[in-house]
Amino acid sequence: MQSLVYINGSLVEKEHAKISVFDHGLLYGDGVFEGIRCYNGNIFEANAHIKRLYNSAKAIRLQIPISEKDMLDAIRKTLDANNLTNAYIRVIVTRGAGTLGLSPTKTSDPQIIIITDEIELYPPELYEKGMEVITCSTVRNHPNAVSPRIKSLNYLNNILGKIEALDAGVPEAIMLNHQGFVAECTGDNIFIVSNNILFTPPPEAGILEGITRNIVIAIAKENNITVREENLTRYSLYVADECFLTGTAAEIIPVTKIDGRTIGNGSVGSITKMLIAEFHKRISA
Repeated sequence: MQSLVYINGSLVEKEHAKISVFDHGLLYGDGVFEGIRCYNGNIFEANAHIKRLYNSAKAIRLQIPISEKDMLDAIRKTLDANNLTNAYIRVIVTRGAGTLGLSPTKTSDPQIIIITDEIELYPPELYEKGMEVITCSTVRNHPNAVSPRIKSLNYLNNILGKIEALDAGVPEAIMLNHQGFVAECTGDNIFIVSNNILFTPPPEAGILEGITRNIVIAIAKENNITVREENLTRYSLYVADECFLTGTAAEIIPVTKIDGRTIGNGSVGSITKMLIAEFHKRISA
């Protein structure tokens, strides 16, 4: 199957998609990205994703050399070139090539890269039966160091947590913040249900406010479910009636065991099922 990658206005075969080894995105993780989904030819929540990309870039003083409209056009161009109507889209903007020093003033020509492909983050059976996760010892980056609202190329913190999950034989890990409260998973936001109330960590817990997270909160409120953004502890997770994760790639995936403890009755809960069904209605609309 043909696979073309967009780099700075050109579409090239993935085998020939190259940037400089002196690019600060490679040398220092100096850049930003977004993961976006396309369903039936519709780029899902496109404006929200593009807005977050440009806000992330602005926060690190990276000037993206094309407009938001042109970026969206470039995404559509890449999807069309690859004949994809259902896809995962990765948009990357790097600081550009420079010297081996840290200074961003020595860089030039920010690189815009768009990759479109199919994705299956978790096996289908986990969406039906729920998955097991752990809490990991890797602490989420302090929110006053680099804001978690910046979706940067530096994901080492998350990767270290992911390694702990894989070492434990599970696909995902929950990360706690510097205060010991639940932040998020290595690649997803987290929700629990207790006494028919939906809880999720607040932004100040050190989370990336996920696009899917915000949609789930909106769906819950539309269905008269009380939503509370509150600090959560391990204990909060262990005694919850239901638990699930959200993310662009993962969508909504149930969790039925945390640190060896069964959540609720060990099966996917009714509120989780309802939210999944309503979310699927939105992406197929």
